[in-house]
Amino acid sequence: MSTNIMLRHRVVKVIRRFLEDLHGFVEIETPVLSRSTPEGARDYLVPSGVQSGIFYALPQSPQLFKQMMVSGFDKYYQMARCFRDEDLRADRQPEFTQLDLELAFTPLEEMLRLNEDLIRKVFLEIKGVQLPNPFPRLTYVEAMSRYGSDRPDTRFELELKDVSDIFVETPFRVFADNLKSGGIVKVLCVPSGAKIYSKSALKKGDIYNEAIKSGANGLLFLKVSDSEGLPALVSGLDPSRKEQLLKRCSAGPGDLLLFVVGHHASVNRSLDHLRQFLGNQLGLIDHSRHSILWITDFPMFEWNDTEERLEPLHHPFTAPNPEDMNDLASARALAYDMVYNGIEIGGGSLRIHKREIQQKVLEIIGISHEEVRNHKPIFNTFSWTKSEKHQERWKFPDYCWRKNSRCQFSQTVCCFVCRPNQSLAISWKL
Repeated sequence: MSTNIMLRHRVVKVIRRFLEDLHGFVEIETPVLSRSTPEGARDYLVPSGVQSGIFYALPQSPQLFKQMMVSGFDKYYQMARCFRDEDLRADRQPEFTQLDLELAFTPLEEMLRLNEDLIRKVFLEIKGVQLPNPFPRLTYVEAMSRYGSDRPDTRFELELKDVSDIFVETPFRVFADNLKSGGIVKVLCVPSGAKIYSKSALKKGDIYNEAIKSGANGLLFLKVSDSEGLPALVSGLDPSRKEQLLKRCSAGPGDLLLFVVGHHASVNRSLDHLRQFLGNQLGLIDHSRHSILWITDFPMFEWNDTEERLEPLHHPFTAPNPEDMNDLASARALAYDMVYNGIEIGGGSLRIHKREIQQKVLEIIGISHEEVRNHKPIFNTFSWTKSEKHQERWKFPDYCWRKNSRCQFSQTVCCFVCRPNQSLAISWKL
């Protein structure tokens, strides 16, 4: 216990010195007793001793108080205490401390570089580990395609391969029917797996049970250069397509091919689970390795099957990629996650700073104009009413109201006090 306490102390000390002494950040605090807001878990409620029947909610994260920038703090950080009433997991607990950063007028690349520098410094000073410079990156689409997860553990291989096009005309009904209904076929190639796992183990053993547990309808397998498995999988393929299948999967004699077919999300979830299970069971993970990377270009929205509507993948204030403004419903978000050894240790985004874009995003997720107008804390930050004596000054687009002079940032809009802020946030769980 004492070792952990001292470790946490040293980490926080490095973070504070880096942000304050080297980059001029201000540390702030935000209220713990606040109102309930819709987030990813249930709120802890605290009854008021003054007003009967009234409850405070403990914050799940400090996202509620992002208007601090409009008060004149262009960059600040917070060691925020967060409370989440949810089921316990290995990486979840009821309360934890989170590092929260906010910056104004900071390009996305600078934000990523700042956080890379911070994490490199923490690892080097605390553990003596030199992390790569720059961190590797994967887009969300690449991560889901290759690993079936947006937080892949890249300490070992076993990449997924989409073979839908190879089986597009297969007589095998399981594949054919799913492909016609918009599904996909993906393969996980296990090196030397044909020698490790017997036919009975694949039909009734741990691998099959893990696949079912993760949501797969079944698990099909094929042993390379072996008559076992399900011959119907490849009996309808011509020799060129068989060769294409082996080449795409980098499969050779003695390897095992595991097939999962179905909807994209279900297939990726099942094979991601199998990949992690096999990586641990076969000892493929190099536990001495430090694998860290960025995941970028997340989609703005995801489909909620239960409610039959789009909902934000991160939150409704994430800015869309400027290249995708013509179709916001399928746009990529200016959002990013940092993944370390298969665990998401941080994430953030560029905030929307234009009222018209924010309104369009809220309309897409089903929030009416009336609800938008009633949400004053957010939309007041997008409004600036100019008095008559300021009308002449407003002719100068780079005029700074705060300093009564031309803007020191040479921006085409006023600084963070005068106009809606551009803010980026990233959070690290400590």
